[in-house]
Amino acid sequence: MASSLSVSKLTTPNASASLPEALRRRSSKTCFLALVPSVTNYKINLSASLRTTHLNAFQSSLRIRCSQADGNGSPAKRTVLHDLYEKQGQSPWYDNLCRPVTDLIPLIESGVRGVTSNPAIFQKAISSSSAYNDQFRELVQAGKDIESAYWELVVKDIQDACKLFEPIYDETDGGDGYVSVEVSPRLADDTQGTIEDAKWLHKVVSRPNVYIKIPATAACVPSIKEVIANGISVNVTLIFSLERYEAVIDAYLDGLEASGLNDLSRVTSVASFFVSRVDTLIDKNLEKIGTPEALNLRGKAAVAQAALAYQLYQRKFSGPRWEALVKKGAKKQRLLWASTSVKNPAYPDTLYVAPLIGPDTVSTMPDQALQAFIDHGIVARTIDSNASEAEGIYNALQKLGIDWRSVGSQLELEGVDSFKKSFESLLDTLQEKANSLKLVSL
Repeated sequence: MASSLSVSKLTTPNASASLPEALRRRSSKTCFLALVPSVTNYKINLSASLRTTHLNAFQSSLRIRCSQADGNGSPAKRTVLHDLYEKQGQSPWYDNLCRPVTDLIPLIESGVRGVTSNPAIFQKAISSSSAYNDQFRELVQAGKDIESAYWELVVKDIQDACKLFEPIYDETDGGDGYVSVEVSPRLADDTQGTIEDAKWLHKVVSRPNVYIKIPATAACVPSIKEVIANGISVNVTLIFSLERYEAVIDAYLDGLEASGLNDLSRVTSVASFFVSRVDTLIDKNLEKIGTPEALNLRGKAAVAQAALAYQLYQRKFSGPRWEALVKKGAKKQRLLWASTSVKNPAYPDTLYVAPLIGPDTVSTMPDQALQAFIDHGIVARTIDSNASEAEGIYNALQKLGIDWRSVGSQLELEGVDSFKKSFESLLDTLQEKANSLKLVSL
């Protein structure tokens, strides 16, 4: 595989491509993985102290980090990530991206099959690394405005990452090997602006295995339908509730039906259902309630709702309507588990990965979750192992006064706001860099 993944000619974005009008109106770290000689499965229910001991020892051998160094890390060994895909049909993706993207090669060899990015990830990568300085300097000297320069930095990373994952995309006939890039977070409440931005990003990246990320806000659900109808593959992000998830599925189906295409096999999608943040919010509410029953439900809401989302997925992608689309080559919109890192250190570090394993799904993992699962994750089908228990937890939370719709709305607002702040912060950082470059040139 290593030879097929060589990247001697990584592409550069089209310098003549301009930002869509909707955007204009609104105006050196490297990541790599070095694997231990062998990987041992540990039970998920290790005590917190024992788990920490294992992980600390493991981290001395495994590195997924950002550094100034060149090179692609050590040759990778077979890991449980390969079993996850081959035995259970779940695709492990990496939730991070930074330069040089060639340092993703050991991750790919270790079993990672795709990459997700978002404004927060690029804010961290670009603002804290010197790896982007040369290209940024050229853009500034060429007279590019700050936002245009930002998008050119992002597009280059996405194009280069797409090149790395293209062999997986080809081997799976478009089933896997995707790299996701998000539309401007400023457009979360702008239906038409999101459509324009998605079309522009798809055109400027110009790679078959790129996913354009669109948030699942009320304003953007119609955007999803329109973008899919235009034959553009979409990663729908920031899904926090079953109600909104069903609307996302319907938008995908509506888009396929409206496309007019005879061959739908190249129009694909994933629906990114966020997990850990659900527990973070609901746990706070349960602690306010304070009863033994409420406290006993802490750390259970997110996985329960995700299990019900999988049931909904199975129902929606079956029956006469779906079968008619299958005849035209349509592929299911896979459920993607996002926000899989544990926020509460008292919880098992694979809590949002291990219980959500099932066929036709994706789990995108940031460093912490990926390290933990490779170290001691157990590969077994778990997502529908106890559906009745998941429904019981979901209903019990409702009876305690947890309003699932309100939870979803609050988390969506917080998610959009977080990405907007990351985006604005990065533009400010780039402006400061541009000012310093101009001072130096004077």
